[in-house]
Amino acid sequence: MHGSTADLVLTGARVRLSRGNWAGSVAVSGGRIVAIGHDFSSVRDLIGPRTRVITSPGGLVVPGFQDSHVHAPFAGLDRRRLALHDVKGRSAYLEAIAAYAQQHRSDSWIVGGGWAAEHFPHGCPRKEDLDAVVPDRPVFLLNGDLHGAWLNSRALEVSGITKETPDPVDGRIERDPITGDPSGTLQEGAAYWVNDHFVPQPGHEEWEAAILNAQRHLHSLGVTGWQDAWVTPATQAAYESLAIQGRLTARVVGALWWDRKREMEQLPDLLERREHGLDISSPMAHLGSGFFPTSVKIMTDGVLENFSGALLEPYCDGCGGHNDQRGVTYLDRDLLTAAVTELDAQGFQVHFHAIGDRAVRESLDAIYGARSSNGKNDRRHHVAHVQVVQPDDVARFGELDVVANCQTFWAQSASERDGLTIPFLGAERAKLQFPFAALLASGARLAMGSDWAVTTADPLEQLEVAVTRTSPQDRGHPSFLPEQRISLDDALDAFTAGSTYVNHDDQGGHIAVGARADLVLLDTDIFAPGFVTEHAAPIADARVHLTVAGGSVVYDAES
Repeated sequence: MHGSTADLVLTGARVRLSRGNWAGSVAVSGGRIVAIGHDFSSVRDLIGPRTRVITSPGGLVVPGFQDSHVHAPFAGLDRRRLALHDVKGRSAYLEAIAAYAQQHRSDSWIVGGGWAAEHFPHGCPRKEDLDAVVPDRPVFLLNGDLHGAWLNSRALEVSGITKETPDPVDGRIERDPITGDPSGTLQEGAAYWVNDHFVPQPGHEEWEAAILNAQRHLHSLGVTGWQDAWVTPATQAAYESLAIQGRLTARVVGALWWDRKREMEQLPDLLERREHGLDISSPMAHLGSGFFPTSVKIMTDGVLENFSGALLEPYCDGCGGHNDQRGVTYLDRDLLTAAVTELDAQGFQVHFHAIGDRAVRESLDAIYGARSSNGKNDRRHHVAHVQVVQPDDVARFGELDVVANCQTFWAQSASERDGLTIPFLGAERAKLQFPFAALLASGARLAMGSDWAVTTADPLEQLEVAVTRTSPQDRGHPSFLPEQRISLDDALDAFTAGSTYVNHDDQGGHIAVGARADLVLLDTDIFAPGFVTEHAAPIADARVHLTVAGGSVVYDAES
């Protein structure tokens, strides 16, 4: 850097280098951090006529956030279609759907998503409500967690779903308890089958636009990279074309979707798809943006709210007893172990979806099987969601060097969880939910991801829930299992260094001279003495002022 000047200097704000280690200024040039100092004088000599200098007293500089589990193309598509995520309640949903249909008269289908099961009896909306507002065209709306869909009568008719249609092996058709007719809600594989075979699919340009929409939103929240947890051939093609065009400004690892209906014969296809992407170990991987299809996503179970989450013991019936349901595992134990072992041998990282305690255990068992066959390596396998984890399995994360991929925003009291989950888990099993502190104490490494658009993409909201186990929108509510709260240091490390570890991004997640310049400037120092206390932690009130990815400003609140 001797004899040249910086492109960007951030000063006045505290710079968090690591736990308890602080600076007061940072300089960037050529996409790298070139100087760190205690104050402005440390970087004064690097300022030239073209250097942008931002002085932010009271602010905070942290590494760029990386989201270890997000559905960016689908979230961006929702933002361009009928999005119900910020709408609350049945009446409000129907009003929004009617207005959208009126504004989009030429659309052959009304497609969107984001509704919440908590607003309907037993979590299942009915077709008659949709028929009343859109009687003439098919309507297909995925719910907020992407594990079910709401259809009107026309969509059921077009899809050929009738009273006689059997449930698929990996899903369920909700039916009227009196007539037996499809009631309008499809769960899991039943919903995906209709989506794949009848709902009009986006074209290449639409997928590109969706990814760019999502990228703008994520950058505005300080996210500089992510792992896409559901990459299809179509979304992979869009990512790759955006990267070639230089329009993908984030660093994205793609988790290629494991088709549970194809079993082991799909491995050659996954290998061929990986060849189309950049090798994550290549020099280009350290320069910042790009798409790296080096992970495979395996859904081991569903979700607890529709009883597809896999449990070791039967669900409770909500009335103090038990029923005979233990949920669904989409791959049997032997196949899961064989698949993970072969993927591991072929150099893939495996990204597991595991909600119930049986799904978590079988995921860990599969990784143990792969380790036994292939030996130790640096694949950095990770298990996402970890909603219900038995104490015996908590310690296995550290023992097997498996990353717990945490969606911390879920670890709060919510009407859906209180009404549709806890009564069916039972009081004792409900205490095993989202054991983040126990995982840390056992030696496990944590990463953090939003699962957006299932829930908010905002890292600051997720950090606050990790620290408080309470919703930022209802801070007076009692903490949900407060013994599992983690410190702000641990939470921030998980959303930066933990997620970059998962993404094999050794240049991200930290602030050091020579590292890639992925930086976030917050308007508030959330680590200031007294900001986080036993009784208050308003972390989500902070705002992102500037996001820098690979040395380039990709978001500026003042622009």
